[in-house]
Amino acid sequence: MTQIEQLREWVRESDNIVFFGGAGVSTESGIPDFRSVDGLYNQHYDYPPETILSHTFYRKKPDEFYRFYRAKMLCLDAGPNAVHRKLAQWEQEGKLKAVVTQNIDGLHQAAGSKVVLELHGSVLRNYCERCGKFYGVEHIVNSEGVPTCECGGSVKPDVVLYEEGLDQKTLTDAVRYISEADVLIVGGTSLAVYPAAGLLDYYRGNKLVLVNKTPTPRDSAADLIVQGSIGEIFSQLD
Repeated sequence: MTQIEQLREWVRESDNIVFFGGAGVSTESGIPDFRSVDGLYNQHYDYPPETILSHTFYRKKPDEFYRFYRAKMLCLDAGPNAVHRKLAQWEQEGKLKAVVTQNIDGLHQAAGSKVVLELHGSVLRNYCERCGKFYGVEHIVNSEGVPTCECGGSVKPDVVLYEEGLDQKTLTDAVRYISEADVLIVGGTSLAVYPAAGLLDYYRGNKLVLVNKTPTPRDSAADLIVQGSIGEIFSQLD
């Protein structure tokens, strides 16, 4: 039995699947992984992405933060791919209980998924730091410099920047779904970013599936490893 056939069988037999995904899911939709620093990036910015996307940088140089954020983090033309669609299908069929994602693009919801735990927030939500009013992504796109609220406060993306903690309720819910899962499919993530990668430690089952193009630090703990393009792999599943 091939790895794909094994995965197909586990999916077929289960009604308690949880999917945990990272940037590799979004890159299949043409959204660049900002960690892969390209030549264009080097020409336009004086700091590495991790620095710009930090809480400290956001406070000290908000104009520069928003210049990078608008140019690199808002890929609003991207649409759901085979992975997003398959997960939404499984949820509709009662097989998948939740998607836990490190991505901030909202594509799981666009594909129809309802139970989506966004560990790092979403670019589609923004809020005023003074009065708490929420704004859609258009407010960021259609403003210049630091976007402001009608009350005069600064509007901040509802995304978790470096140095910021994850939302505790989202984290608690993710731990609950993962710990209760029959099959845990981890896809498109190098499992290098903590605390998100540590969520695997809460899985108690014996069907941990890692789907990634390259090896991860957790391969030795996996019950099944399927290497390759996650989009191509998911398009072969029922």
